Formats: sequence, C-alpha cells, structure tokens
Amino acid sequence: MVAALLGTPIHAGDALQTTIAARSIQPGEVIVVSVRSSEPLDSLHASAFGTRFEGFALEPQLWQVLIGVDLDVPAGGHPVAFKGVAAGHVLEASSTLVVKARTFRTRTLRVDEAFVNPPAAVLKRIEIEASELARLWTASAPARLWQGGFGAPVPGVANGAFGTRSIFNGQPRQPHSGADFLSPAGTTIVAPAGGRVVLSRALYFTGNTVVIDHGLGLLSLFAHLSTIAVGDGDLVAAGATIGRVGATGRVTGPHLHWAVRLDGARIDPLSVLALLPRATAKSRPPIDKIATP
Repeated sequence: MVAALLGTPIHAGDALQTTIAARSIQPGEVIVVSVRSSEPLDSLHASAFGTRFEGFALEPQLWQVLIGVDLDVPAGGHPVAFKGVAAGHVLEASSTLVVKARTFRTRTLRVDEAFVNPPAAVLKRIEIEASELARLWTASAPARLWQGGFGAPVPGVANGAFGTRSIFNGQPRQPHSGADFLSPAGTTIVAPAGGRVVLSRALYFTGNTVVIDHGLGLLSLFAHLSTIAVGDGDLVAAGATIGRVGATGRVTGPHLHWAVRLDGARIDPLSVLALLPRATAKSRPPIDKIATP
C-alpha cells in the first residue's frame, strides 16, 4: 500500500502540527512530513538520524520536509525534532520515529575475478570518482529546484533490486542502492523532476553517468547510459531528455540504474515516485506496480 501512514499525526501542539506520509518507516524509505504552523514561517527544518533536512513552503503556514531513512539505520525509536522560525522567534516540536527492521535479498554469485576486483591501474581513478560523488551528495542547492512531483525516467517497471546484498566469489559488496529498469538499449531517459546537472561524464563503475541536483539535499544518479544529452551546469525541466539507456561501465547488459540520495541517505527511487508523484507523468509506474517493502 502506498503512503500507508498518510495523515498519521506524530505531533500536535499549539505552534506546530505535523503529519506524515510514507509507504513504511523502514530503511531506504522517504518520509514526507507536512507541518502546519500557528503563524507564517520564514524557515523550517527537521533533525533526524543525525542529519538536518530542510523544509519548503507550500503556503505561508503549511510546509513540507522530506526525511530519508538510510539503508543502515537500525530498527528502533529515533528522535525527530522540528524547528521553524517565524518573525524572529522559534517554534519547535519533537517526537519519535519508530523504524521497523527490513530484510533485503542476498544473492551469491561466482563471476569472473576481473569483475570483482578492478585492476590496480584503475584503483586511483575509482578513489577519485568515489570522493567526487561523496562531495556531490553533500553539496546540494539550498533551494527546491523541482515543482509538481516526480515521474519515472523511462517506461516500465523496476526489478525491485534496491537494497539487495551481493556476495561475489565469497566477497560481500555494498548493497544495491538504486532501482534498475530493464529498458532496451537506446530508450530515451528523461529527468524525473527539475534540477541542475552537476555531473555528466563516464565513471569507471557506472559508465556514462548523469547526476541531477533537485535541491534541498535531493539528488538523482543515472548510470550506464549509451549517450548523454546534457552537460554540467545545465538546468533541466521534468521530462527533458538527459540521455539514452545503454550498457556502459561494469554491467552485464543494457538497463537504467537510477539512484536517489536525500541528504546522503540512500533512498529507493520507487519510494520517491510513490510519495511525490507528478500528476501529469504518464510514464510513472501505476501504484499497484510499485513494490512495497
């Protein structure tokens, strides 16, 4: 069920009233918190899981803030605090988010050793590219760059591989932090929402790669493209072509890998589609085809 907790209050006070919408409160999920205030706010943010999540205004007294539950967040109660500023004074609310445990699939494979351990000659390149991506996840624009929600970047349904733990030749790997769309090579890829292109080039693992900053800590990465149609610094609107599906980088066949980060938290893109749908996105997977945890 999508947005299973829609309208669930987590705090009702005199100054701030907050409700949440989420598929579930589990690792890899986005939580949309709506905050209604007793007076117009100038700013709002939430603090949870050791991270600050900035809010945005829908109306002067109605704001929203997106909270990401990273793949590594443990089950149990986690404090969440909200702080708004109105005409120079502070309005606050706090509560507890109870994160439920989530079990991800594990796959064990025997593959060519070269696929598991890159040659020594490329290790420095891999290190540099990893550092660059880590910097991008923390350098998002302070303003919201999207309007009207998110749509799927390609037609079709993702294969549900998000969070899968892989063991190659007995060696555990990082969990799969994106959704894979098994689209044919050459399929047009569009921006799921507006934003600014902050990376557009070939990387060792992900091949031809595009990263879009949607603002307020929310970024999308698109991997394994055959061709790239945008450049660094480009502003793109929702539905704009950013490239085509391919099989570049370390992959076994053509597909689109779409990963989302929210203030560094690894989020299932299908959670974003479910909670922040773009009404006009005809290519968005129907709700009954979006896998739930």
